[in-house]
Amino acid sequence: MRKELFDFLNTDLQFVKGVGPVLASRFDDVLGGRRVLDFMLHVPSYVRARGVTECVADGVAGETLTIPLLVKSHRRGGFFRGRRAPTQVVCADKTGATVVLQFFNTRFLDYWLEKLPIGAWRMVSGKLEKSARATINHPDFIEEMQNAGKIPQTQAIYPSGEGLTQKTFAAVRDQIFAALPDKMMGETDSDTREFFDALAHVHYPADDADLAPNSKYIVKLAYWELLAHQTAIAISRRNRHDPRNRRTVRPQKYNLLEKFYATLPFDLTGAQKRTIDDIFADMSADVPMMRLVQGDVGSGKTIVALAAAVRMAEFGAQTAMLAPTDALAMQHYAKLKTMCDKIGIVCDILTGRDKGASRREKLISLRSGRTRLVIGTHALFSDDVEYRDLGLVIVDEQHRFGVTQREALRAKGENPDMLALSATPIPRTLSMTIYGDMDVSIINEKPAGRLPIITTKLPTSRIADLVARLKSQIAAGAKVFWVCPLVDDSDDNGAAAATARYEYLREFFPTAGLVHGQMDKKQRDATMAQFADNDSDMSILVATTVIEVGIDVPRATIIVIENAEQFGLAALHQLRGRVGRGNAQSYCILLYGKSTSENGMRRLSVLCETDDGFAIAEQDLMMRGTGELIGTRQSGWINYHFADWREHRDLFRLASAAARDMDVPTPWARDLMFIFNRRTQLGA
Repeated sequence: MRKELFDFLNTDLQFVKGVGPVLASRFDDVLGGRRVLDFMLHVPSYVRARGVTECVADGVAGETLTIPLLVKSHRRGGFFRGRRAPTQVVCADKTGATVVLQFFNTRFLDYWLEKLPIGAWRMVSGKLEKSARATINHPDFIEEMQNAGKIPQTQAIYPSGEGLTQKTFAAVRDQIFAALPDKMMGETDSDTREFFDALAHVHYPADDADLAPNSKYIVKLAYWELLAHQTAIAISRRNRHDPRNRRTVRPQKYNLLEKFYATLPFDLTGAQKRTIDDIFADMSADVPMMRLVQGDVGSGKTIVALAAAVRMAEFGAQTAMLAPTDALAMQHYAKLKTMCDKIGIVCDILTGRDKGASRREKLISLRSGRTRLVIGTHALFSDDVEYRDLGLVIVDEQHRFGVTQREALRAKGENPDMLALSATPIPRTLSMTIYGDMDVSIINEKPAGRLPIITTKLPTSRIADLVARLKSQIAAGAKVFWVCPLVDDSDDNGAAAATARYEYLREFFPTAGLVHGQMDKKQRDATMAQFADNDSDMSILVATTVIEVGIDVPRATIIVIENAEQFGLAALHQLRGRVGRGNAQSYCILLYGKSTSENGMRRLSVLCETDDGFAIAEQDLMMRGTGELIGTRQSGWINYHFADWREHRDLFRLASAAARDMDVPTPWARDLMFIFNRRTQLGA
């Protein structure tokens, strides 16, 4: 790839005309990056047709139409019962029928009213809402009649975020692809030209068929994306086994494992013992360990990780355990510190909260080698953190961390072993394809004494009955999670909001707590800690999916998931895993709305029939591929731009075979690794 094209793809979006640093930051949130290339890989999700009509009566509610309107009057919104009423612009179509344009955002009100002067005709395009009269809220386009041609007949709609409009996406797209031909001048590689031609076609689709998984250009891009991934895996595997990367096997200096096993108040399961054997064999080899431990919720991965840390302490080296949140780090520390004290291992915790003298003392202990196990968040790889001999890196909930973060922690040691933990079961048919550069161990047994969680589904119309049942359970000592898909009310899909449900439940449970992702982090962690405290009177915690991973409250025996039909199977299974962590019988209630689809009910039925995370993951794959209905997270799987595991399995096999056949990656394969950012992701 030519340097001029390479530099163009790496250009920060803030330097695109009309963007600037603020919008670039918003793009970063949506795209996962702020380069021109990041934008180019973020393709539209569907095409919106803008049917042109002269009579609003021909329009269909919920659809987008383009229509000439005569502006009749302005009605500025005021306050009514404490709420701001929208400003309305009353118009008429060519038949005289009334159409109301409504504007809720007062910040740009004068701008809109200036574009809609009374007595003027304007071409307006937007989503039609029909109730008592035809209404268009915040039209997408308003043009003078002579400029009506500026309104597109079809519009590519991009997945967006706060502060980004479809007009902004279209404007940035047009500038990027207008500049691309100049950057391609002199580019002779046919694959490069074909790649960017395919990208242009999906950014300017004629209809939804152009964006379908089986469309000509999506298939091309999906193959190249998979080839980039598989090539990086092949390089990573070769590098690990390259004789130049061999290490000296560490000698054993201390005997600690017998003490470790003696401190356990329970017997390890067969799956835990097999996994520990796999890990110990890796740690005794001259090739650094790269192992993924998959285990269903509550299967005992943390104890397996501690066994690895104890083994590394026998070698006289250190272990760093990386957790995604302060709350999970504190939880691990509380659980493992007591056991480490009994074994004779110094265990510490380091997070962003550590300041001043306390932090300095911890850093000295790490630098001297006294601390053998340190648990923490991203603070573990801060510039001022030094290890005497970092031998093992454990990454909990590994999909929550960027590759750069994982690699930054590994760089603190010299060829340290890497142990990744994932509580999100990945189908057995896919685990080796997704984590092809890692060895995989599966913990598929639950600790003795754990009872299956009884899961039932219930319509939301019976919430009052459910609350009455919860009263008796809470009176008997139970604690309850109540999960909602949204933070605040939304008119888009009618899904339950945590804030509104919290206010409702406080009437029955005055000590209820509330946590969600928009809260101050310290406040959220404090509320979670209060709920987990056995002596606390907080008996019910209303939350969004921020509780999905890592919250361990043995007394919590009931979880209610509202609008469960809006979650994917993997997310529901993770949420259900917040209960059933003690020996008491636990329950999961899946509340569903009256408009739940047949497919949505099928997902809920799967949850009611089994608690096997791997079986659920297989069903999840067959029913809807790797996507996630709530948010963009993909349950720990690689977040592909174009490839879909359900649609493109043959492409994976082709890409995998092509990567294996390359003794040395071709220039085009290396270009693909840059384009899809797999080189860093896989440590190749």
